[in-house]
Amino acid sequence: MSNKDLAVKIIEFAGRAENIGSITNCMTRMRLTVKDSSKVQAGEIKGLDGVLGLVGEGNYFQIVLGPGKAKKVTDEAAEAFGLKRDAEVTEVTEDWRVNKEAVKSGQKQSSFKKAMNTIANIFIPLIPAIIAAGLFFGLGQLIGTLNTEKNQMWEGVRLFFTLISGSFLGYLVIYTGINAARQFGATEGLGGMIGAITIGANIPALSKMLGLFNEEVPLKSTLTTGKGGIIGVIIGVWILAKIEKWMRKRIPDVLDLILTPFLTLLVTGLLYVFVIMPAAGYFSDALVYVLSFIINSTNPVVSVISGYVLAALFLPMVLLGLHHGLIPIYAVQLDQLKGVSLFPVLAMAGAGQVGAALAIYLKARKVGNKRLQKVITGALPAGLLGVGEPLIYGVTLPMFKPFFTAGLGAGFGGAYVMLRGVMANAWGPSGLVATAIMKPECMMDYVWGLVISYIFGFIITYFVIKDKEVENV
Repeated sequence: MSNKDLAVKIIEFAGRAENIGSITNCMTRMRLTVKDSSKVQAGEIKGLDGVLGLVGEGNYFQIVLGPGKAKKVTDEAAEAFGLKRDAEVTEVTEDWRVNKEAVKSGQKQSSFKKAMNTIANIFIPLIPAIIAAGLFFGLGQLIGTLNTEKNQMWEGVRLFFTLISGSFLGYLVIYTGINAARQFGATEGLGGMIGAITIGANIPALSKMLGLFNEEVPLKSTLTTGKGGIIGVIIGVWILAKIEKWMRKRIPDVLDLILTPFLTLLVTGLLYVFVIMPAAGYFSDALVYVLSFIINSTNPVVSVISGYVLAALFLPMVLLGLHHGLIPIYAVQLDQLKGVSLFPVLAMAGAGQVGAALAIYLKARKVGNKRLQKVITGALPAGLLGVGEPLIYGVTLPMFKPFFTAGLGAGFGGAYVMLRGVMANAWGPSGLVATAIMKPECMMDYVWGLVISYIFGFIITYFVIKDKEVENV
């Protein structure tokens, strides 16, 4: 079935185009918001060739298609039906789809989870740019380090790569403001302006006039350029959306185009610069301080323990959908530290799953469970490349114990990565492909962390799981 045919079938079984409120995609899933969930034929969608799973929560559905395919099928659906937009797929068995649906259907869409989904939807469209900018930034750093003779050609390449990376990383708050406006229902251009205010050149001058600027240590000022960062922008744009909607209801139509954006920005701008930026700035500073204490601790015991715990607990967070709450933390680190130290630690969780799956494969071969061998063989390549869903829902979670032994094994890799202070230039896919977005001096330590997670995930699972448990799966 072609991507276009699959897109047509999915929309048909989702109640046809008139039932679709919005459509978007993340790295592995098509995300649909429907008007009437009773019209969605979940069983038919799950049975389509190319669909790996379906998660439904109220009027919100996530159709698992796999990396690359998710975007292609979503694009085909959006183009074919004019829907509003808010590699090969690994073969799996019906067991994975059923198990995933059973797990996810029991999870309620709480206010907290809705907030996490909103945050995810703000940043997911930015991930390709984040990865590309991180790669260009890292390559620029590597060239600068190696080009000790200041060769003009290589210096030109470094400047060009830095130019490309800076076009995104230098204006991340603006992109965040635009996407946040899209999610909160505000005018996207106004959201981008709120983001731009954050890095505006006049902020220090205003701060000095009001006595809020610290001349000795500018970064410790109550108000200065960049204060509040990503967190402040999201809060500011949320308030912008509220004010803009309030204005539109009260301003006459003939004056709406002129007065609504002007008054909205005036009110929001005052609140944003003099209230939200300082408050969010203190929160961001506190967050970075706590993270620095944990992640950049000079005490090796603290590093080892925190790295182990974070990596070991990450997969249960993914299972509950709580991992989306980490995206603002990644963004704060990237904005303030020009790198992300939390992501490499958490990336070890997927490597632990790979090690656990290898151990189960050997036992499955020993006891002659060919079905389980086939599932693992199909899912392992994706797992090595950082796509963990086939292994989680097809292998480790249905068996229960391996899901946790994998986490216990991943903790050792997390401890090593934390101890070595590994930092990434961006965040995105984990696994081996994430090596490219690590800072050059951290690449080998990141790979060693993966190897350690593979080994301990394998060892712990191999000795905890009995042959009979594998034979009866």
